[in-house]
Amino acid sequence: MKSGWLAVLAVSLLGTAASTASAAPVTASGPAALALAGVVALYSPLLTSDEREAVSALFVGQSGVRYARKISVTADKIVCKVSNVDITARSCELTFKGNKQTITGRRASEVFATEAMAGVPAEGAAGSIVESLSKLVCTLDPAEIRQKAGGGASCAFETGN
Repeated sequence: MKSGWLAVLAVSLLGTAASTASAAPVTASGPAALALAGVVALYSPLLTSDEREAVSALFVGQSGVRYARKISVTADKIVCKVSNVDITARSCELTFKGNKQTITGRRASEVFATEAMAGVPAEGAAGSIVESLSKLVCTLDPAEIRQKAGGGASCAFETGN
């Protein structure tokens, strides 16, 4: 009787550990962080037009960006799916403070690939490959990025949500 109870306890603890691991915090810095902020900023209703323009300019390598303040690019959740059956199907749903946007095609591929570069693991599910992250916070420091010493961009997020 005791061994049965211990087995149930062990299985429930393993299940808890697995679910905790699936929402693991991840950080990215340097080029991966700048790229992730760059592709997400395009769709964020939380940024001003000046912030969005500065992030875009930094992402494409323009060194003359004169935006003075740090820029924060955030998203509540990003879920991207690519079909491995219908190879033309790809989409991402981006959520910003409850406001959802869906993108498809090449734009979704850009976000999907950039998530992978930043360390978001892909999971398979019934004909689809899914990457998801939540609680994204990227911080860009244009002054530090202009120094071209590898710094000025960092992101933190949770995966598997």
